[in-house]
Amino acid sequence: MADAKIDQNRRIEIGRARRARTRAKILAAAFEIFGDEAGLFVRVEDIANHAGITRPTFYSQFTGLAELREALTYELTHDFLSDVTRTISLLDDPRERASAAVRHYLSRVREDRKWGWSMVNLSANGVIFGAETHRQAEITIVQGMEAGLLSVGSSAVGRDLVLGSTLAAIATMVRGEVAGDYPEQIALGILQALGIAPEAAREIAMRPLPELAPAPASLQT
Repeated sequence: MADAKIDQNRRIEIGRARRARTRAKILAAAFEIFGDEAGLFVRVEDIANHAGITRPTFYSQFTGLAELREALTYELTHDFLSDVTRTISLLDDPRERASAAVRHYLSRVREDRKWGWSMVNLSANGVIFGAETHRQAEITIVQGMEAGLLSVGSSAVGRDLVLGSTLAAIATMVRGEVAGDYPEQIALGILQALGIAPEAAREIAMRPLPELAPAPASLQT
């Protein structure tokens, strides 16, 4: 009986590992496709073929493209967002927190155009930058409004100004060259749209961008 139980547990472990490898393979294939300029119109067949699996195997992992997009967006943004959030939390001024977050996202696109294309293509059919970033952007806006530093109709309006403008800027960046200070200029425009006076907005947008703070050792795997 003991040996049979060990064998059963071993089979369960092998099955879990196999499913995890299949899921990782699908997500990697999806990133390759969504991270391409032509990656907006994607079918399950495209991803299955790229991953070297069948449609039934795809559907054993995901209910459809919507769930896949959500999972891939999480994979592509979670750790980065955590680093950005940790970094901007060290800034006292909520206006600077908003500016720095925007600039970090745009700087990431400069470093990884495929990541930028994936943000453009994934956001076209879902929540911009995913649920986590969507939520964090509104939190930053709320903090600025509560401090009396942002004058915008509502936190939802402010959030959409930040996310929508940043996504549009990413789309511009991945399609061609932009000025070296383009991230700062976008941050400046967003701050002004949030009700900050031009000179104050310019000073905030041009402040040195803090380096991303790494996760504490206790949180690293």
